[in-house]
Amino acid sequence: MSESNSTIHELPIKWKQHLAIALPAYNSSECIWIHACSVGEVASIAPLVNTLFEQHYNIHLSVVTKTGMQHAKRVFGERVHTSYLPWDLPGRVAKLVDHIKPKLLLLTETEFWPGMLSACEKREIPIIGINTRISDRSFPRYRATKWLWKRWLKPVQLFLAQSNIDAGRLAELGIEADRIKPVGNLKYAITPPEVDAEQVRQKVDPSKARPILLAASTHQNEERQILSMLPLWKEVSPELILILVPRHPERFDSVATQIEEAGARFSRWSELETQPNQPPESIILVDAMGVLQKLYTVTDIAFIGGSLIPIGGHNPLEPAICGRGVVTGPHVQNFREIMREMQSAQAAIVGSDALEVEHAVLRLLKHPDELRNLNANATIYMNEKSSVLERVVHAIEPWLKQLKSN
Repeated sequence: MSESNSTIHELPIKWKQHLAIALPAYNSSECIWIHACSVGEVASIAPLVNTLFEQHYNIHLSVVTKTGMQHAKRVFGERVHTSYLPWDLPGRVAKLVDHIKPKLLLLTETEFWPGMLSACEKREIPIIGINTRISDRSFPRYRATKWLWKRWLKPVQLFLAQSNIDAGRLAELGIEADRIKPVGNLKYAITPPEVDAEQVRQKVDPSKARPILLAASTHQNEERQILSMLPLWKEVSPELILILVPRHPERFDSVATQIEEAGARFSRWSELETQPNQPPESIILVDAMGVLQKLYTVTDIAFIGGSLIPIGGHNPLEPAICGRGVVTGPHVQNFREIMREMQSAQAAIVGSDALEVEHAVLRLLKHPDELRNLNANATIYMNEKSSVLERVVHAIEPWLKQLKSN
């Protein structure tokens, strides 16, 4: 074996599939192909995938990131065929298309890859954009090259936009009105996790009486800010438990170092898993993936990270479906419309800076009735939004009928 062939042989399967050197070992012929980039997109389409699976459609899901693949395996198991998307280079994506032979492609959010679109168009594979969203950050780039995107997006027969704002942005790119339908955000279609909340509560708070503040999906510099706020919160609520859930696993150890530098004692989630009889400290560092959703079922106050720094925030609907309102910093542009609606429904508090976040949490700790109202309003809000899945399925029904008739 030559050195170059040996190098190719030793590549991880992720890179082999990205380069289309290796294709999925199974053949997903006659499938619905759904493409989702990473964890957020996979999570948002889970209700739709489950619905299509229940209707006996064969599903092939492609992702880009390792965390997206891990989440897909965690959520769908072996029910859904999953692979990494080949890079959008000449002939690469076409090899996957010819291998799985999809009858329909559903593209999530703005996963618009010209090579993918062209390969499907040449093979007369219908394409529908689902949960289509064009963010504040990316829209100027799309608009500056709209003459290209108008041509590249021509094969997409229908865009199911998350909001009227997204629909308007598609129109500005030259997409015809009859190819755009705002139906709402599929993230609303989530269901509460099937977990034993009593067991989770026992793990983080054996007394089952202490208040819990969950800082979810935090980024670099956010944990430090939250730890600096903790002494003030403890003055009002000495028994407060702080659970820190960093967004990226590679930061677990650095966050542990930050806690130690703050002079605080803490427990790791992994230790609580392996040593269930060990009493947890007042700070718990979650050093594992796939734990956040179950923690939303037991927390009292939910803070969403990526919002104290200009990341744009993370999904506030995951705590809301568990009956938890949210507190965030000012940077919520990734979920601007949702956050605006949740604020109007009094199910979210958006601080204009770190000081306002600190005071908002302090107020909720001082006034439990206000916290109860915040969480109750989140439940009401989600109940009112739960029909989005029905609208999406209804919109793609004509293409689903064509699959059944073939």
